[in-house]
Amino acid sequence: MPDLTAYEDHFVADNMPVAAALPDFIFALPELELPPRLNAAVALLDHNIAGGRGDRIAVCSPSERWTYRELYEKSSQIAHILVADMGLKTGNRVLLRSANNPMMVACWLAVLKAGGIAVSTMPLLRARDLIPVITKAEIAFALCDDRLRQELEAAGKSAPVLTNIRYFSDLKDRMTGKPGVFAAVDTAATDSAIIAFTSGTTGTPKGTVHFHRDIMSMCHCVGDRLLGITADDVIIGSPPLAFTFGLGALLAFPLHAGATVVLLETGAAEDYLEAIAGFRASFCFTAPTAYRAMLGHVAAYDLSCLRACVSAGEHLPLPTFRAWQKATGLKLIDGIGATEMIHIFISAMGDDIRPGATGKVVAGYQACIVDDNDIPLPAGKTGWLAVRGPTGCKYLADDRQSTYVRKGWNITGDVYRMDEDGYFWFQARGDDMIVSSGYNIGGPEVEQALMDHPAVADCAVVASPDEARGQIVKAFIVLSAGYNASDTLITELQNFVKNTIAPYKYPRAIEFINNLPKTETGKIQRFILRQKEISSSSPIR
Repeated sequence: MPDLTAYEDHFVADNMPVAAALPDFIFALPELELPPRLNAAVALLDHNIAGGRGDRIAVCSPSERWTYRELYEKSSQIAHILVADMGLKTGNRVLLRSANNPMMVACWLAVLKAGGIAVSTMPLLRARDLIPVITKAEIAFALCDDRLRQELEAAGKSAPVLTNIRYFSDLKDRMTGKPGVFAAVDTAATDSAIIAFTSGTTGTPKGTVHFHRDIMSMCHCVGDRLLGITADDVIIGSPPLAFTFGLGALLAFPLHAGATVVLLETGAAEDYLEAIAGFRASFCFTAPTAYRAMLGHVAAYDLSCLRACVSAGEHLPLPTFRAWQKATGLKLIDGIGATEMIHIFISAMGDDIRPGATGKVVAGYQACIVDDNDIPLPAGKTGWLAVRGPTGCKYLADDRQSTYVRKGWNITGDVYRMDEDGYFWFQARGDDMIVSSGYNIGGPEVEQALMDHPAVADCAVVASPDEARGQIVKAFIVLSAGYNASDTLITELQNFVKNTIAPYKYPRAIEFINNLPKTETGKIQRFILRQKEISSSSPIR
């Protein structure tokens, strides 16, 4: 069979959803008709060498600059270490632990070249976060930055399946004696390439499997069709490579195009702006919270090099969109994606952007709005967002597959409205919808209203239990510099919201806090705030 697996270890294939539980896969573009034998590392990297781009800068950081040839050689050397020194068999899982840097890119490519399955993890994860990942994916191998040794070793004590660890310092010592060429494993396009674990906004993480063809599909649909990235572009961004938003933006898209990517280990607003200006980046990718954090500093930097800014990972508030455009002249490209779908599937660019709307379906995908019975709704109606295309949800040994995939569609858990022109308008996450005295209130809408007030630096709105109304709207607010918490300010903010959106949506409870709980990718962990409200009631105003 032409698509026969190359893997000796069948653990992932044996723990995939049954065929009936998988979403419908749609390959509607000519470039999505990929060959049956495909190794994504080869497709992303080797064509640059063959195309004469070996001496171009592939990946750089404030302290390193690697050409495409150097990246090819280093990833080949690491692949030799995985196979010859560590005993990796095809289909084995490899845990990758590092901040965003060139070595992390080389390790990811090496795992795929060697026929392994990469399981990248956020660098800030603690041992207790790593244990379920290692255990669920039965990971025996790990490549880890030395600075993250402590948590990985602590996790290994409770996850004895992890038996073979190499730290970056050891890898660098061993690489000098290894060949700079490696015959990549002839994987099938439908062999698993990565397991991406969810970032945790809904609690227990889930492992989503993506094939080699899925990685190339996101390059064609998003990198090529939507964004139009070319070899002349310089890409920069803050999302970790362990986050599929970061994997596409900062590894797959630039390598596929033969472009240059700039990797930063820290994401402070001024560091990020300095790097954009210093490296003359043409594309930047980050979350809405990061764009808002940069707004107070943009005037000090020359950002004329930027031709596009992409926002994803969380809903983009309209005030942030408007403020960024005013400060830079650039319209933020909003996008919704999901770990389950690997990358963005609804977005818009340039003149197609409608402020406040996420955008239209990305070429290669289909989307609609459905009701609670999975019946499609007409334009103008609010319901669940349903998506299908060349990628889709494939949970590793998880009963929640039947919740995410229904009738062949991926149900993302987002509440949306589609207008007559095919634009999708975000209403709320399903678990962010607040039902108070019979009224459905989208938490993000209240957040957007609050963010227009100068006293609000950041905020999150959740449901708080209430005996009379069932639930009330509660806002957790981080104050801007120069503002102090007071009852007077609470009343001012409540009246501000009443005068901005429908009065019944105003926050009946407000709590001022120093920081909102967030994942490393910048997503607000509203479930933590909701749990807090369930366990304790708040004063109502």
